[in-house]
Amino acid sequence: MKAMITRKVGMTSVVLEDGALVPVTLLSASANVITQIKNPEVDGYMAIQIGFETGKNIGKAQAGHNAKSKSSPKIVREVRMAEIDEETKLGDQLMADSFSVGDVVDVTGTSKGKGWAGTIKRHNFHRGRKTHGGRSYRRVGSIGSMYPQRIFPGKKMAGQMGDEQVTVKNLRVALVDMEHNVIGVIGAVPGPRKGIVMIKEAK
Repeated sequence: MKAMITRKVGMTSVVLEDGALVPVTLLSASANVITQIKNPEVDGYMAIQIGFETGKNIGKAQAGHNAKSKSSPKIVREVRMAEIDEETKLGDQLMADSFSVGDVVDVTGTSKGKGWAGTIKRHNFHRGRKTHGGRSYRRVGSIGSMYPQRIFPGKKMAGQMGDEQVTVKNLRVALVDMEHNVIGVIGAVPGPRKGIVMIKEAK
């Protein structure tokens, strides 16, 4: 499975071969390093651990772990694999050309935090009536029944909105620029500019 850690650059648009103008999110894909290879015999499952960017203030435990791959990544993620190529080894670098134009990918990022939000913004509730004595324009309304005399867990109410992990599936790669280490994905990607985005081959 192809996978990389990237940073969101922003959005632009490109013209495809068929002449269609499509919105594209640009992802900065500087080299990723394989910091660990997990196998079922030792770890109970198969996965690779990849590191991104270089950091200075890394803890001793993490620095010792990274020493095996002769790297010092600041951000580390793990990707489950169905199978791992025998040629893959510690310290190998993954570049933007791991992906090619036309690949279908899943992207995972942390959505923008919206703070404390009401039910209309957070859950798309309707507002209350503004005439005939209606006074609950943007209130929640009834949140429970007479029996049982409690509120069920998971009830849609006001609360913290955003700042959570979001995965957008089945986006298509429209651009791979090795000169600038950039991958362009058709459509929107969760998170703000400069946010960390995990891109991997769609299941």
